[in-house]
Amino acid sequence: MRSAGLLVVAGILLVGGYLAYCLATLPFNGGLAVEPTPGAMVLTAADGRMLATRGMFKGEKLSFADIPQDVVHALVATEDRRFFEHPGLDWRGALRALWRDVRSGEAREGGSTITQQLVRMTYLSRERTLKRKVQEAMLALWLEHQLSKQEILARYLNMAYFGAGVFGIDAAARRYFGKAAGDLDLAESAMLVGLLRAPTAFDPHRNLEAARRRADLVLGEMIGTGAITREQADAARRQPGTLKVPAEAPLGTGFFLEAAAQEANRVLGATGTDLRLATTLDPDLQAFAETVVGRFLAAEGPAKAASQAALVAMAPDGAVLAMVGGRDYAESQFNRVTQAERQPGSLFKLFVYLTALEKGYSPGSVVVDRPVTIGDWSPENFEGRSFGPVSLHTAFAHSINGVAAQLGQAVGIKSVIATARALGIVSNMPDVPSLALGSAEVNLLEMVRAYAAVAFNDGRLVQPYTIREIRRAERVVYRQTPPDSAPVVPPQTRAAMLELLAAVVREGTGRAALLPGQAAGKTGTTQDNRDAWFIGFTPEIIVGVWVGNDDHSPMKGVTGGDLPARMWHDFVAGMPRGALPHLVALARPAPAEQPVAAAASVAPPTDGMPILTRTEDLKPGALTGVPIVLDTATLAIDGRAIRLLGVDGLNGNAARDLSRYIRQRQVICAPSSSGSELYRCSIDRRDLSTVVLFNGGGRANGDAPADLKTAEGAARAAGTGIWAQR
Repeated sequence: MRSAGLLVVAGILLVGGYLAYCLATLPFNGGLAVEPTPGAMVLTAADGRMLATRGMFKGEKLSFADIPQDVVHALVATEDRRFFEHPGLDWRGALRALWRDVRSGEAREGGSTITQQLVRMTYLSRERTLKRKVQEAMLALWLEHQLSKQEILARYLNMAYFGAGVFGIDAAARRYFGKAAGDLDLAESAMLVGLLRAPTAFDPHRNLEAARRRADLVLGEMIGTGAITREQADAARRQPGTLKVPAEAPLGTGFFLEAAAQEANRVLGATGTDLRLATTLDPDLQAFAETVVGRFLAAEGPAKAASQAALVAMAPDGAVLAMVGGRDYAESQFNRVTQAERQPGSLFKLFVYLTALEKGYSPGSVVVDRPVTIGDWSPENFEGRSFGPVSLHTAFAHSINGVAAQLGQAVGIKSVIATARALGIVSNMPDVPSLALGSAEVNLLEMVRAYAAVAFNDGRLVQPYTIREIRRAERVVYRQTPPDSAPVVPPQTRAAMLELLAAVVREGTGRAALLPGQAAGKTGTTQDNRDAWFIGFTPEIIVGVWVGNDDHSPMKGVTGGDLPARMWHDFVAGMPRGALPHLVALARPAPAEQPVAAAASVAPPTDGMPILTRTEDLKPGALTGVPIVLDTATLAIDGRAIRLLGVDGLNGNAARDLSRYIRQRQVICAPSSSGSELYRCSIDRRDLSTVVLFNGGGRANGDAPADLKTAEGAARAAGTGIWAQR
């Protein structure tokens, strides 16, 4: 008896001593270690389609009142049925769970309480030892005295791991279903709670059917606890959780998504919260751009020693609609639209000619193309010969190097650099004579930006952007706004430059890009055919293309007028027509200035209209030619801006529709009166001012005579164009 008593006492002392040891060594700084990382970015396309996610979702830390009851009931039913009854430990529940697991042959129910699981996540290491189990029990009993049951549940659901790098119920709801936890329905709640037991095995992105089967089991457990009825469970099974956020980005979007993520970091800085980025990407246009670039490189790249290409498409307001930074993002993440610094060759002549036009030259000015030596630099033309006296129109259209080199010296390289800077070129540009022929290194996006300042928006600077709006917790924290700036290209200079750019496509080195309707652009080719470029635009869109090799090795005869111009042509000509109205809408003017009906699509009656008849009957000062539409009141003919009498013009769709109406036909313009700077222009014997006002493509101003005010009145009465009912 004495020996037995001593053994009992010794046992009690031993157990007590061990418990005291466990208590003294409680690791309150252990538990789940989540590395601090930036929050997740959810990126959506221009039409609202979900594109991809980047980073790790953080979600919101929710109170118990913010957590859907379906989530709470699902958790209790599957993880700890007696949660609201036990003090933190549940021996009866552990034995019951063990028995059910043995009968089912799978781990359907855990042996630990929710409180014990929270203790493991919060305080303890992952080691599986008796000491840790004893400490877990001690801490569970302690935690139950410190927190309410509701607080324990909220902490657990805010910390639990749901797979895919996601911790917390709100982050999981956003990661898988693109919504806040408070918006989860029953089926979605069951699927998320089902992930807790085995997040990898039930990952819905990898095995959606397994995740749904697990959700069915959760619904069954909820029926067993009386949390839901069988009818509710059946309704949830008929409409199971459907993933809204893709695990992988759509093929071909990697370059754009990386650029958008970098833009978000640039405008907001590093942030540890989740963000929702509404981007400018058009998925259909992006897919088509990938197809065009891939097809050309596969078909002609090997024979022409061209291994890489880049393409970027931009709306008139600077929104990047598609971006192909190389032939394969998986193979190389180097973005040849934004990161590759290459010599632009003749593409750079835009700035030389703009500077010359601003200093008094005109498209008709004649320069003698001859051999030129400036210091130790002797540029040559592509054909290896000189052309003698040529107009700037011809020299630019056919990209004659000798003329550009002389112009650069005549206007001053410093002035050329200043022009390039004003249009958005930020790369280094050395003050050397060869800069006139594109010896500086630039990237494709900044060159497209510079050309867009000439092509659109009355010559204002364009800021390329990939993000329209950023939201944090449903609150807008950033919204793209157009830069408020004065035109950087004067109207007359812009009109002349547009005429030169149109000549490149119509009759010069860019003929491979010729399209029905208005198109303009410029080719560029560097020494030994190491780089080939084409940037072109229509009234709707501007697109830049580069072709070359990453190691700067020469291509076999590839010029800007070859592969790049043909890629540009096939892309612009084949753009998905269904998407085009959406793309044009991205850059439309304010609603008050937005014509609804197609401007200039209906011919007004000819009775009483002033008609210009034959070219030989024109008054002094009259002009003829195929115009470029700057807006619905301004045309460019032979590099000269012509203002239509009586019209306050519009940009955007109205100008695009007027361009389509003209369709490369010749107009005849005569001054409205002696010495006037306003013109009456006609096409096919119809007065253009009347055509514009009759179709609601502009407003009659104070100079408008009675016949033009009558045309505007007809548009108002018919609800045409800007007068349409809204």
